[in-house]
Amino acid sequence: MERKLQLQSNLQIVKQEISDACKVAQRELNEVTLIVVTKTWPASDVKLLAELGVTDVGENRDQEAKPKSDEVKDLNLTWHAIGQLQTNKAKSVATWADVVHSVDRADLVSALGKAVTTRTTPLAVLIQVDLDPSPKDNRGGAAPSQVLELADLITRSPGLVLQGVMGVAPLDGDDAQAFALLQQVSQLVQAQYLSADWISAGMSGDFETALKFGATHLRIGSSILGNRGFNG
Repeated sequence: MERKLQLQSNLQIVKQEISDACKVAQRELNEVTLIVVTKTWPASDVKLLAELGVTDVGENRDQEAKPKSDEVKDLNLTWHAIGQLQTNKAKSVATWADVVHSVDRADLVSALGKAVTTRTTPLAVLIQVDLDPSPKDNRGGAAPSQVLELADLITRSPGLVLQGVMGVAPLDGDDAQAFALLQQVSQLVQAQYLSADWISAGMSGDFETALKFGATHLRIGSSILGNRGFNG
């Protein structure tokens, strides 16, 4: 009960902060989806979050997410794979994820395209865009100039649905500059693929800025769950 009250309190605070940030950004609150990042936290926390009304959860690592999602498969949750993804994990990820946020290269599109043949529903994907002007932290992402080519490849892959773009602000960079670039790339994608209108951007420390530049999906973990889970 104590853990649930803690999560409830944190969730209320974050939701209020999102509401306030939407007002500042002149955005409607219903334009924004909160993805609670549950990496390193147990399935019991996922159950509590679902009881508190959370519908979208995010995981970074397949080896952690798959057993966790199996444990709570009776819950009506949308699972987001948000971490960098190796091609050899595509088949496994396709068994639990509803959305993959980190598609950044052609061989991964191909691997996911093969993996979805066992699914009964399409797999939604986002193109991760590299927002670092001088990449050094290896966070993944396709160069902005490669995004339209990837988008075309995804839309020609049966079983994959292009939903939009995703980005992570550089650790030592300018958040506003990074998210402005992501918004520009999103506009280019939407000009060709109207329904690919998601912008997955913004985490606990920078979501207010992301909202100013059109973020539709926020990936927030530590502000709700804390800084460290049961295995990290």
